[in-house]
Amino acid sequence: MTYRRLILILGDQLDHRAAVLDGLDPARDAIVMTEAREEASYLPQHKKRLVLFFAAMRHFAAELRGRGLTVHYHALDGEAPAATLAEGAARHATESLHVTQPGDWRVLAGLRARFPGLVVHDDRHFLSTPAEFEQLAAGRRRFVMEDFYRAMRRRTGWLMEGDAPAGGRWNLDAENRKPFGREGPGLVPPRPTAEPDAITREVMRMIEREFPGAPGSTAGFAEPVTRADALAHLRDFIDHRLPGFGDHQDAIATGQRTLWHSRLSVALNLKLLDSREVCAAAIEAWADGRAPLNAVEGFVRQILGWREFVRGIYWTRMPAYARLNALGAEADLPGFFWTARTDMACLADGLGAVLEEGYAHHIQRLMVMGLFAMLWGAHPLRVHDWHMALYLDAVDWVSLPNVLGMSQHGDGGIVGTKPYAASGAYISRMSDCCRGCRYDPRDATGPRACPFTTLYWDFLARHEGRFRRNRRMTMQMANLGRKNGAELAAIRAAADSLRARLG
Repeated sequence: MTYRRLILILGDQLDHRAAVLDGLDPARDAIVMTEAREEASYLPQHKKRLVLFFAAMRHFAAELRGRGLTVHYHALDGEAPAATLAEGAARHATESLHVTQPGDWRVLAGLRARFPGLVVHDDRHFLSTPAEFEQLAAGRRRFVMEDFYRAMRRRTGWLMEGDAPAGGRWNLDAENRKPFGREGPGLVPPRPTAEPDAITREVMRMIEREFPGAPGSTAGFAEPVTRADALAHLRDFIDHRLPGFGDHQDAIATGQRTLWHSRLSVALNLKLLDSREVCAAAIEAWADGRAPLNAVEGFVRQILGWREFVRGIYWTRMPAYARLNALGAEADLPGFFWTARTDMACLADGLGAVLEEGYAHHIQRLMVMGLFAMLWGAHPLRVHDWHMALYLDAVDWVSLPNVLGMSQHGDGGIVGTKPYAASGAYISRMSDCCRGCRYDPRDATGPRACPFTTLYWDFLARHEGRFRRNRRMTMQMANLGRKNGAELAAIRAAADSLRARLG
């Protein structure tokens, strides 16, 4: 049978309300979904990440069939597996192949190469389009997230009181940087889990069988893989963790994976949840007095601000964006990024979380693992590949600008106007990691020198010419200027020794 329309559903497009499904005629149209081995193996991906995508896809296919729709599903361990997404679609005769805009430029380019007449539908899960983003940025010498965020607040009316922001300020980030103090985080509400059902358990067995050498383990998988489970996770966050999210969202506590973070990015990026309903639930909690404004504004900013902003950067600047390397970083990541075997307490804790759960919260990503990679001089694209391989919520459109741009400053200031560079003192202030660590965050040289502190001063010295032109780096450059030649030579020697030992 030749279908009028063949609709390709990708693993990060599990949205029953997607535009690609509008006007679907069950008698003349069909859906195809493929567990493509290429997508599972082009990077050495975390076993829980593979379980997440394939289990969510199988549940979504079952829901579509429950609606009476024809779904051709090519399982990786089925009788007729397909190596690529294009191969799976090409097996079915069609007058026209349709897809929601993929989250990966590589995937879109591959489909267009195989199907020149591919019809790409806007992903209306998002609150803005790349064209709208480009229009907002037009004519500006520099377009930063805060500009975009304010424009989106005005457009949506979210957290607005007439033409003014609720509470009188657009951004309450200054209220969201408190450390826990010596008493620690206290009693943290537990994160709900989604007990694997028969479909998910079968996928877990398949992943262990088909990808025995992949990082991580399937054991303990408890992510939401259906919309119903994702909605339960959303309700739990709003009721139990959103009220405490604001004050300490940048704090780290050893052994604490979730704290007051939502961990909804997985469900959002697979489209099991919609940005609008997630933000609406948070705003309603503030309006009802169930959550403070600094918590709700900070949460909404992550979705309406950062998430939409980095997507605009991605689709208006790819594919050239992926090749940017403003700092000329060329090193590989140290091997312990794949094992978590390191005597640096903060990295052991953060990397351990990633290898165990495929997750670490945003400050661990940016100011521990991302910071170390940048100070080390790792090539930004290799850092991005590592992020894509191990994080459950990583999709290219969101990972690349956040890692290459914000975390590694590889874009030279497109996403962030300054590098997020800090010494071990920042980690000591915002976490309890340094208390039992063998290194002293105050020391850049000597037997107890903290690698973060050593590499921080070496990083500033190596890029002094560039950073002295950056007004936001004035204080850091002034501090660098107070170090004499002998001190800088000792730091450089310590950095070289560190790279030789850890590399």
